[in-house]
Amino acid sequence: MKKVYYIETFGCQMNVHDSEKMSGILKSEGYAETDNPRNADLIVFNTCSIREKAEQKFFSRLGRLKTLKNRNPDLKIAVAGCIAQQEGNKILHRTPYVDYVIGPQNLHLINKISTIQGHCIACDDNPVLADTDFCVDRKDRIKAWVTIMYGCNNFCSYCIVPHTRGREKSRPSEKILDEIEGLSREGFREITLLGQNVNSYRSELDFVGLLKHINRISRIERIRFITSHPKDLSIDLIHAVRDIEKVCQHIHLPLQSGSSRILKLMNRKYSYDDYIKKIEMLRKIMPDISITTDIITGFPQESNEDHASTIRALKEIAFDGIFAFNYSPRPGTKAATFTGHIDVKVKSQRLYEIIDVQNMITDRKNKAIEGTIQQVLVESVVTNGGGRVFTGRTRTSKIVNCPFDDSVIPSDIVEVKILKAKRHSLEGILHKP
Repeated sequence: MKKVYYIETFGCQMNVHDSEKMSGILKSEGYAETDNPRNADLIVFNTCSIREKAEQKFFSRLGRLKTLKNRNPDLKIAVAGCIAQQEGNKILHRTPYVDYVIGPQNLHLINKISTIQGHCIACDDNPVLADTDFCVDRKDRIKAWVTIMYGCNNFCSYCIVPHTRGREKSRPSEKILDEIEGLSREGFREITLLGQNVNSYRSELDFVGLLKHINRISRIERIRFITSHPKDLSIDLIHAVRDIEKVCQHIHLPLQSGSSRILKLMNRKYSYDDYIKKIEMLRKIMPDISITTDIITGFPQESNEDHASTIRALKEIAFDGIFAFNYSPRPGTKAATFTGHIDVKVKSQRLYEIIDVQNMITDRKNKAIEGTIQQVLVESVVTNGGGRVFTGRTRTSKIVNCPFDDSVIPSDIVEVKILKAKRHSLEGILHKP
């Protein structure tokens, strides 16, 4: 009888893709996947430690597994990802019913340690990670994540990633291109290049050179990438987004704060003036580009004026969308040692203000798209209260819903006339010239 595994993922796109890798490895070893942890022989939690809320959610879920372990002593439980790397042996002391602790640089060991009796920790630095080929169990058949680099060298004062994922390691360009060639043959239409800071990718090619080579791969129709660090956003890359046919006109460029004083405390290595110049360049060269960002509110020592600077920045820049979060102190980061931590209620109030301002901006920007014709990559057909619709994204990463048409199937790229703008999506009708 096949052994059965269950994977639950917390956190970012990189964690989602890491879970696809672990799933691929386990399936290649003869495991079968289940969506019910009660049916599993091996349970894997792939964790995120970027914010305290995600960590608390994970430990709450982990605590519920103690009953399953008591009922089935043969059940194996693995904690993978950033919390595994950060906490290491502490996880085994805190939750002794956990069997394995696997850092993000050692995911390739999931098939080996799952056969070990007793506890096992795999959190060592992996110098050959960028050269390792993974068998990936992709959960989407139209869009695919492709890792181009691991780790981060920036050491923002609030961020645990350089401590959990290690220093930057770029994958060889040839391996990336071979992987995407394979995805093309399998029928994928869109790929998203993943890295903590894709702008600093360096191997046989630089990042712009990599984009140019991917653009030549047949059947791949769209190229996206995340994430870009503002300090490394070059004029060459901006021109590449404009000029390379398959690269989508969307960039996620984390600002974090509109206050240069706070940005310095964050060790972001740019001022607000530096950032706004990059935005002006982007919009001068590509007036229709969609720009999204991250905002952290309530950073230590953030004053009312610093918060007001962030509000002014949102209004001045007018992002298409934002991901905004309260600052969460992470053990091991420099910011955790700062004085002047902000009261939780103050942080929450500032976050509400930021979201309210951005909601008005997003509504306005989406409203401006009404009446336009947009190219949409159809991702799925779903049934909602109004009947069957197909859903997909524009090249600027806007979600579009459109009444079902039997001439359209997932993976098609179609033209849609946008009839109505909502905050988080657009509604349209198939455009047939």
